[in-house]
Amino acid sequence: MDVILGAEAQQAARDGNAIVALESTVYSTLGLPAPHNEDALQGCLNAIRAVGAVPAVTAVIDGQLRAGLDDDDYPRLLAGTRKIAERDLAAAVATGLDVGVTTVSASLAIAAQAGIRAFATGGIGGVHRGSAVTGDVSADLGAIARHPVATFSAGAKSFLDLPMTLEKLEQLGVPVVGYQCDEFPAFTARSSGLPVPIRVDSADVVAAIVRVQTAANRGLLVVTPVPEGHALDQQLHDEALDTALAAADDAGVHGAAVTPFVLERIAHATEGRSLPANIALVVNNATLAAEVAIRIDE
Repeated sequence: MDVILGAEAQQAARDGNAIVALESTVYSTLGLPAPHNEDALQGCLNAIRAVGAVPAVTAVIDGQLRAGLDDDDYPRLLAGTRKIAERDLAAAVATGLDVGVTTVSASLAIAAQAGIRAFATGGIGGVHRGSAVTGDVSADLGAIARHPVATFSAGAKSFLDLPMTLEKLEQLGVPVVGYQCDEFPAFTARSSGLPVPIRVDSADVVAAIVRVQTAANRGLLVVTPVPEGHALDQQLHDEALDTALAAADDAGVHGAAVTPFVLERIAHATEGRSLPANIALVVNNATLAAEVAIRIDE
């Protein structure tokens, strides 16, 4: 499946400039409510350009795989309601889907096909609680391992089974690099209390790791916590999470529906305080991805 680069990304590719891929689910109505989704989108686009790299939002638009959108595509993306994982890409292209917002797995597949080696998201999916019974493990993990792209995130979403998520990444052979942190971040919380296998304090060293790993045709995960001034208070976070998980269990919510359900409940329980934290971590991840991307080919 061919990937069409946006005009800005095409020029960057011709000039040999760094490109950072972005997922699009977080900027749609499935990720953040309006107008917060647009704030997050503009924040990430601006942050990447400020560093000197070029942003390339991934999506399916009119049956085409896209890495980099035009201005008139963004309103369609912001209103998107159809989530596309990697497994859905062929069908989305074959049926000429009008707008499909991409998850981590789909975004990584598009980025890899386009030759982009840095990808920024919010928090990755992972092993869900109770997976021993349900078998519910996000396709994100296999995609991170399989595609030669570095994924930059604020760890994994905190409602997941984080110890098992790290264990699964180890089984898949994915290096987990903590950027200026010793503990695995938990999305809007700065730490899960779980150690990261590798700590790195320099973007230059991260770029060197990316070069070696992607040259071996494998991916890696680089995690950095939400900026301290924007993180949720740990007690507030834990109480909101417990309430949201209980509500999801009572409602029988499983699989892909868990993420939007739980995040909406956490936003409500925190009286909206999780939303600025979510935007801050997405922009922070995009900034780090750009800082590393401009160093990969130095």
